[in-house]
Amino acid sequence: MDQLPFSDRTRYLDHLRDESDRFRAALAVADPAAVVPTCPEWNADDLLWHLTEVQLFWSAIVEGPVLEDSEIEAVESGKPARPAARLALQALSAATTARLAAALSAAGPAAPAWSWHPADRTAGFTFRRQAHEALIHRVDAELTAGVDVSPFDPGLATDGVDEMLRIFWGIPGGEWATFHPGEHVVEFVTSDTARSWRVLLGRWTGTGPQSGREFDEPTGMPIDDDSIAPTARVRGSAADLDRWLWTRGGSDVERTGDAAVLAVVDEIVADGVE
Repeated sequence: MDQLPFSDRTRYLDHLRDESDRFRAALAVADPAAVVPTCPEWNADDLLWHLTEVQLFWSAIVEGPVLEDSEIEAVESGKPARPAARLALQALSAATTARLAAALSAAGPAAPAWSWHPADRTAGFTFRRQAHEALIHRVDAELTAGVDVSPFDPGLATDGVDEMLRIFWGIPGGEWATFHPGEHVVEFVTSDTARSWRVLLGRWTGTGPQSGREFDEPTGMPIDDDSIAPTARVRGSAADLDRWLWTRGGSDVERTGDAAVLAVVDEIVADGVE
């Protein structure tokens, strides 16, 4: 079920540009060696390079022909070297955001394009994903700089919750993974934008087709069945809930219900993604 805040995905471009600008503005006042509190293995300049290389990668994906999974490693290895000078890194970051926005605008959301999500291999996936990538790393940048976290657009934050629960949770698309449903449903509610999601907890198992790694992990699968009463609820503003799901704060999130069920939710969230 597509529950995006914008019927026109090109509107994500405004957020991609704005959040990337805020990201760079926060890091411009940070000590280059400052530790990123939400990703302590990085310093401020590592964070600046991270978003730059992510945007470089997706620019190449959208600009080029539609690639197969086996061709993605070549895109990764084809990015330029990290600039040694901070000013050069800042300039490359700004130029790369402009390049990505231009590539997406030229392609349009419906254009076929590789993504890591088999259910959506269009450029529209990148429109959405990269707006949220910039948003979450903007929070990282502000926390690193020691400045207040600036407000989230409520529509984008609501969509961030939707993306996390529907895309990052659940199981990967494809034939190699299996979802094993449990008995408990958790309801997630945005208090300011009146949206809710019901998520069936369970586990997913499988063997990664490229890594050969065996997976057996807790997860949650969004469901549209209102007949199952939730045994726990997680509620907060869209911004707080989005930040909490990304382990970027969100201290005003309210959690109620079965403590054991909430512990499973905590385990899923704690795995996190950078």
